[in-house]
Amino acid sequence: MATSTLEESFKENPQSLQHILPIDFHLIQEVPNSHLWPHINNSPINHDEKNPNVPIIDLLAPNDVELIGHACKTLGMFQVVNHGVPLEFFDEVESQARRLFALPAEQKVKVVRSTSGATGYGTARITPFFSKFMWHEGFTIMDSPLDHAKELWPHDYQEFCDVMENYQKKMKALSFQLWLLILNYLQPSQEHLINSFEFTQALQLNSYPCCPNPNHALGLAPHTDSLFLTILHQTNNTKGLQILIKDQGWTSIAPISNDALIVNVGDLLHILSNGEFPSVYHRVLVDQTKHRVSLAYFFGPQVDSTIVPLISFEKNVGVVVPKYRKVKVKEYLSLKAKHLEKVFSLIRS
Repeated sequence: MATSTLEESFKENPQSLQHILPIDFHLIQEVPNSHLWPHINNSPINHDEKNPNVPIIDLLAPNDVELIGHACKTLGMFQVVNHGVPLEFFDEVESQARRLFALPAEQKVKVVRSTSGATGYGTARITPFFSKFMWHEGFTIMDSPLDHAKELWPHDYQEFCDVMENYQKKMKALSFQLWLLILNYLQPSQEHLINSFEFTQALQLNSYPCCPNPNHALGLAPHTDSLFLTILHQTNNTKGLQILIKDQGWTSIAPISNDALIVNVGDLLHILSNGEFPSVYHRVLVDQTKHRVSLAYFFGPQVDSTIVPLISFEKNVGVVVPKYRKVKVKEYLSLKAKHLEKVFSLIRS
């Protein structure tokens, strides 16, 4: 039987075109009512504190397994340095992303994501769950963007393809390195788990245009990511990402340097860890004067894989009971496409 792909799994949960096609931000002088969020600032927001509680992991450190495991357990997020990807490479990817988003709307609409598709130009997939639209446009790539790139630049598409494909290769290698460290923390004695999954990937280019009223607009509404890990590069050292921290409210997370990468735990790793690692609830704010671009790389198991919570024996407790039932990735993605954050309640054991 043929293996299903991540892209194919989205076909079962089609979206309407009105929830996919962004507005033409180049023409907007004020935020339309469709994009006005009235209660963004009701929660306390830390603007001044520099990345509270977000660990910085040096991948050359001898105790990187313990550092990453602790970071995943306490916050579900960390920043990684000395990851081996040169700063100039991020600049290339950002340049190509900005090249895409600078195109006229009538050009970008040529590669708009289809109603049952996963790749191409469009809004965030979480859009249908909210009554207001987000101040965001995105472009999703799974492996090669060749067909879409040819539509956008019929005679000048190769550089875009090369840069994006190379970026995915580097992020996949880094993701696998992080995955091995995390697995070593969760189950240090079970080497057989290393080869228990085949992996899938997606690259999301995010554009958050300058916004006339940033206090009443959202770049991305609150959500968690679905797969194992997300590796985020926020370009130009700008901050817009916020995470919800218990007893602190929404907290801004800025990269500590231009080549630092922000890594967060996704839903499937939360399930695999039997709830030990929190799946990070996050959102993105927008800016009045800065057009922000970010690169989000998603890494996880193939959709035909089955996720079974890893349980261990704890002293004075005995065998830990699984918090979630085993679930096929394809089923989980389908449930989340219908129920968003309520999905965990549907798979509790």
